[in-house]
Amino acid sequence: MTQQSLATSDKLDGAVLKVAGVVVLGAIMSILDVTVVSVALPKFQSEFDASYARVAWTMTAYTLALATVIPLSGWAADRFGTKRLYMVALTLFTIGSGLCAMADTIGELIGYRVLQGLGGGMLMPLGMTIMTRAAGPHRIGRLMAVLGIPMLLGPIGGPILGGWLIDTASWHWIFLINLPIGLIALVYAQVALPKDAPEPSESFDFVGMLMLSPGLALFLYGVSSLPEAGTFAEAKVWAPMLVGGALVVAFVLYSFKPRHPLLDLRLFRNRSLTIASVTMFVFIIAFMGAGLLFPSYFLQVRGESTLAAGLLMAPQGIGAMITMPIAGTLADRVPIGRTVPFALGLIVVGFFGFTQVDPQTSYWLLGGSLFVMGLGMGGTMMPIMTSALRTLQAQEVARGSTLVNILQQIGGSVGAAVMSVILTNELNGSRPIPGLVDESGKPITEAGLAIASQQRPELLQQMPVDPSIIERGLDFAAKSFASTFWVAFALVVLTIIPAAFLPRRRQPAQLDDPQGEQVRTPVVIH
Repeated sequence: MTQQSLATSDKLDGAVLKVAGVVVLGAIMSILDVTVVSVALPKFQSEFDASYARVAWTMTAYTLALATVIPLSGWAADRFGTKRLYMVALTLFTIGSGLCAMADTIGELIGYRVLQGLGGGMLMPLGMTIMTRAAGPHRIGRLMAVLGIPMLLGPIGGPILGGWLIDTASWHWIFLINLPIGLIALVYAQVALPKDAPEPSESFDFVGMLMLSPGLALFLYGVSSLPEAGTFAEAKVWAPMLVGGALVVAFVLYSFKPRHPLLDLRLFRNRSLTIASVTMFVFIIAFMGAGLLFPSYFLQVRGESTLAAGLLMAPQGIGAMITMPIAGTLADRVPIGRTVPFALGLIVVGFFGFTQVDPQTSYWLLGGSLFVMGLGMGGTMMPIMTSALRTLQAQEVARGSTLVNILQQIGGSVGAAVMSVILTNELNGSRPIPGLVDESGKPITEAGLAIASQQRPELLQQMPVDPSIIERGLDFAAKSFASTFWVAFALVVLTIIPAAFLPRRRQPAQLDDPQGEQVRTPVVIH
């Protein structure tokens, strides 16, 4: 059965679901990996004796690789075939996972995460290419709901799985577990995916690639160096940001000249795409940046294990599980300008609970806050993407989704860096403990010792201090987290402004190409 015949039915039939199984399996690997590693960061700190800013590079390196490879995936899929390239991506991701498990230093782990990211960066856009060609663009709302499955399993299962593996085995297993899954996915892809039929594609924009890919990587490198440096004045922050920013600006000026630029900024003439992009960009800076700090609060201030922290984060995924399938169906019927502001309102209400945290905040309150935020998340991200893609012509979907996905990667990196810098600066304001210094000779603060003692209680035997110092330190640390969450809360509230301009009337779908051309690459946010 050909891909085009699969798309004739109005329902997601068995043949489509068979192909979807391959895509969902690859997406689960990619998305679970991000959330699993996020709860392992404190373990990396103690295992490799590194700062939080240093181990956070295990996340940043993965993101940099994603941002570099995503612009190339659409062209490469047409040039070499989706099945072949998808299997290459699975292979890269699986090999990268095995190498990560064998890393002896934090530097090696960061390097191997780049290889993982090169494969993971292609899994989602290629998976969406395969699914859209199989299911047909007229079912994109239900398609998004199906592909929301790994997005639901990631926030729920990732922290729990990561915490359980770290507590019962070792951190190596958060990567080793990808090896059997990757091998199963490779065999499944070989059997289930339709045979490739590569077609001559539009000319590749090598000049644009030489400006955009290194420009994005350098800019994000500088931004991601900010938490460790603590100031823009450091050369390793401003220099790559300046060079990377210049390359990106040069690409912007250049991109209007070629007929087929690597990133088509002309699409911003589409009002729906522009508003959706701005809304998503501001939201991701706020929510994704602060989202990395939620498990850190449970680990560092409350002294929970990684498994317990994962379980405490589960209400967020459960909330999204409830609303995302509903939102996927409504996106085909109701203008998102009537639903997304309401969903953002839920996120605002839920987020407020985290601005009030202290060392004894009720877990029922925080769990309820995460659940309400999850309800809002499920009704926010997928509908915005669906609406933006629906208003594009068939031949524009690949470029539009690539554009939004790159903005998402930039927003996520900026958000993580900004929130980490705010938290670090807040914690640095803690009172130093007289007579106590670390190995580098820097004074140990009350908050620093209190946080360290939560994960390593034996420190209090090596450094006997008055219990009131630890109590003050934990209180200061909790206030530092609360201050950081206030900044993120304000940004989430600001997101309501562009969301107010989202379409409130039903718009005609433009995806069905009158010439019968196939849609290429919608990309799911992850």
